[in-house]
Amino acid sequence: MRLVDAVYQRIVGYAKERNISMNALATLGGVPRPTIVTMTRSKTVTLSTVYGVCEGLGITLQEFFASPLFDKENVDD
Repeated sequence: MRLVDAVYQRIVGYAKERNISMNALATLGGVPRPTIVTMTRSKTVTLSTVYGVCEGLGITLQEFFASPLFDKENVDD
């Protein structure tokens, strides 16, 4: 899977786990909502976007990327 898709899946998973809407998460993290929602149509995602999402979730970047989604064998770009 593309890295941007793995990031989006991780964001969605955390949001569902914490019962937070994408709109609320965007507000909490100071990230424009369209940036999150249109992420999968993009080829890239910025670290500042992921950082903002992490801030909104109250987690570290390390926690965010501690997932098999980001293992080398699961990311093809």
